[in-house]
Amino acid sequence: MFEGFLRESILGRAAKKGICEINVVDLREFGEGRYKKIDDKPYGGGPGCLMTCGPWFRAVESVATPGCEVVMTTPCGKRFSQADSRELAASACHVVFMCGHYEGFDERIRTLATREYSIGDFVMTGGELAAAAMCDSIARLLPGVLGGGPEAVADESFSSSDLLEAPQYTHPASFRGMDVPAVLLSGDHKRIDAWRRANRRLKRGK
Repeated sequence: MFEGFLRESILGRAAKKGICEINVVDLREFGEGRYKKIDDKPYGGGPGCLMTCGPWFRAVESVATPGCEVVMTTPCGKRFSQADSRELAASACHVVFMCGHYEGFDERIRTLATREYSIGDFVMTGGELAAAAMCDSIARLLPGVLGGGPEAVADESFSSSDLLEAPQYTHPASFRGMDVPAVLLSGDHKRIDAWRRANRRLKRGK
């Protein structure tokens, strides 16, 4: 699931430049028995299966380094935000993502995590897409990943607590009766900056 996403586009180029290193660990390699089992039925009954302790502990312990952050993807976790991306990009040299699956984790696996995050109040078939989204959000903040230097990420959506970026436009100046605001064509950067500040949009739901 990860190969195309992590090896292409901006993340792929960043890895090729040596700015970041991204490794995918197959939990099945740490499974138990002939069939490399990683799940079992929950004690007390109930639908589905839970991911078992042994494979997870062995997998995380095989890659963890001193001081690394171990992130569990879980609906119980804190809602992941741009502030979390910035913190991890600035302070963590190694992040391990634990992707849930089936009916979730055996509760004891939680002791491996240093952080728990959710990307929204909805259910997915697994934590892979959530981990990939967080990985992308963190990696793009690393120096050298995006063109344009630090300014490229200094004043974008979610860089303040309540506001998103102002509407943006490109060529043509007029399209099907919809015109670009005249101030953006004026060349007056003070007026343009003032317009952008005045037109920053509130987050949805605010």
